[in-house]
Amino acid sequence: MLKRLILFLFGVLIFNPSFSQAEIYELRVYELDFFRPAEILHTYLEKALIPALNRQGVEYVGAFEEAGEALPKKLYLLVAYDNMGAYATVTDGLRADRGYLAAAKPYFEAPEDQIAYTRYESSFIRSVTGFPALEKPADSELFELRIYESRNEDALRRKVKMFNDSEFQIFEEVGLPMVFFGENISGDQMPCLTYLLAFKDKAHHAEAWSEFGPHPEWQRITKLEEYADAMNDITRVFLKPLPYSQL
Repeated sequence: MLKRLILFLFGVLIFNPSFSQAEIYELRVYELDFFRPAEILHTYLEKALIPALNRQGVEYVGAFEEAGEALPKKLYLLVAYDNMGAYATVTDGLRADRGYLAAAKPYFEAPEDQIAYTRYESSFIRSVTGFPALEKPADSELFELRIYESRNEDALRRKVKMFNDSEFQIFEEVGLPMVFFGENISGDQMPCLTYLLAFKDKAHHAEAWSEFGPHPEWQRITKLEEYADAMNDITRVFLKPLPYSQL
């Protein structure tokens, strides 16, 4: 499955030059087992994987856990690549990085009952013209991950256009600081878009969203036929950064 996905992504890269210039985000979600220790995974991410990604040219790697006490616990890893070609280069680079392989050895050789998860989900997301690059937030203790699903590809196209033409500006004006935004290339909620917001605290979150709905431009575009039924479901997850997160 992974091999087919990589071949598909490279096909898009070769035949669509504009696609290759977009940033690519990998969002991993590890579902943690309640009865297994998580220390080996955290140590691997902090001491092995993230430093190695930085050496390969990845500037920022975000690491988060869900806010609150939901079970099963989940760990989120966000990796930003310059483009699809960079993803392949970085992946190959990790396999040849002796420092990474040495630091990752306790994780690679750990017995199954010492690994905190049984598998992880990985989604790939392509940045859009209206928000082309990840922006590192300042002084943020609360993050909001939002996934908007559409009923088909054309509905998603219209929702992305809605953001490109108007919503990004509204977000900026009402104080909704965006970290990244993109259209999903792969994942289990297709077709969809995904974005991440950063806040100082819950009060900042509540204040900013309270100004979004009444904004005149939002009121205008929600009445346009072009954007009718562009989205049919929202997933929202509140996250807090882990101590070793670079976002």
